Amino acid sequence: MTLIKSISGIRGTIGGAVGDNLTPLDAVKFAAAYGTWLKKTYQHRPNIKVVIGRDARISGSMMQELVVNTLVGLGIEVVSLGLSTTPTVEVAVPLENAEGGIILTASHNPKQWNALKLLNHKGEFLSAKDGAEILEIAEAESFDFADVDNLGEVHINDAYFDIHIDEILNLPLVHEEAIAKAKLTVVLDAVNSTGGIAIPLLLERLGVEVIKLYCEPNGEFPHNPEPLKEHLTDICEKVVADKADLGIVVDPDVDRLAFVAEDGEMFGEEYTLVAIADYVLGKEPGSTVSNMSSSRALRDVTEKHGGTYKASAVGEVNVVQMMKDTKAIIGGEGNGGIIYPELHYGRDALVGIALFLSHLAEQKISVSELRKTYPSYFMSKKKIALTPQIDVDGILAEMTKRYSSEDITTIDGVKIDFPQNWVHLRKSNTEPIIRIYTEAMSQEEADSLADAFIKEISEIAGI
Repeated sequence: MTLIKSISGIRGTIGGAVGDNLTPLDAVKFAAAYGTWLKKTYQHRPNIKVVIGRDARISGSMMQELVVNTLVGLGIEVVSLGLSTTPTVEVAVPLENAEGGIILTASHNPKQWNALKLLNHKGEFLSAKDGAEILEIAEAESFDFADVDNLGEVHINDAYFDIHIDEILNLPLVHEEAIAKAKLTVVLDAVNSTGGIAIPLLLERLGVEVIKLYCEPNGEFPHNPEPLKEHLTDICEKVVADKADLGIVVDPDVDRLAFVAEDGEMFGEEYTLVAIADYVLGKEPGSTVSNMSSSRALRDVTEKHGGTYKASAVGEVNVVQMMKDTKAIIGGEGNGGIIYPELHYGRDALVGIALFLSHLAEQKISVSELRKTYPSYFMSKKKIALTPQIDVDGILAEMTKRYSSEDITTIDGVKIDFPQNWVHLRKSNTEPIIRIYTEAMSQEEADSLADAFIKEISEIAGI
């Protein structure tokens, strides 16, 4: 069982011992730390407001009651969205003029996990500095709760799915009429979470026929909820059996997006962002950003449209910051996370679906044909376990020295860009391992490159 505290929030497995797992006491303590930080940060404001939503995990209702009433005990006003999605909460925070937001979700982790993801007043994930302050408050347990006459209030607002969809449909690049005219049929796998509520609402507004697969928001995940090919056999088969135009897959909190082509083959989660960026850049010139472990295909597509591509450190908050710094018009992560600043600075599968379908309807080709229009790269993701005594930073420094003649980036581990492929070496913050990501023109080449670097690191480490 596990409890992980970080600058972006707290996550862990439900039950067990306090401090070792995500128990009710841990949830209350961390919610109190966040509320205390908000009161300190916005002490000049007469009232503090927080938007809260959750995915459909079995533990979600319990966690929501604990977190909501902890904030009420601090004298904070709560706008409760109930069952929601991560991007819906992110959209709601600024629209509610709230000081912050909390999403109760462990994203793609299995059902025994849950988490508190924390947002600032813009509906964006907290900075490292702000997250560190909250961790200090939680550690010190320096809370000052409100007296009985100054308790907070709870307001229920179940309109935000519709509001979020309205905001998406109002975007100039979302072409409702073209999508409706295409008469698309889609199979949706929402892994029995809140995507099963929100996405059918969006697709119906777009005139798309929806075949629901695992769309009951009961938190009983029918397969591993991470939207990877090896977990998605059912939808791949159903797309073919039902003669659908495509399949749509999301994770439990609906910030990651993957597509299945009409032939039952995965479009490739790395290519979700590539295709959507191709569409956006074809309408409006600009730059793009993804993290360092994402496919080189985004760079290729960006340069095809005359734009500039930049790679950030891994992590949504890092991608967002670089997008702001470079005024990127589209960006995200290779795990299927789409960030479209025209709507908001957060990964959003719903806006990704609307933009992708607009692209598909305009091109008037099948999903498999669309995929063939992009360069084919293949990725390998491996890791090497080291002993705690080994100096991981020293190993990465040695690798930087050995490959100093290549195009190297060291803002997040070591990334070495070779002419035809690349390798990214990242150390784990929680265990003595080095993660090794590679990309090449074939799967065999990507795997071989990763194995070669594993061998080289092993020799340096003496293992």
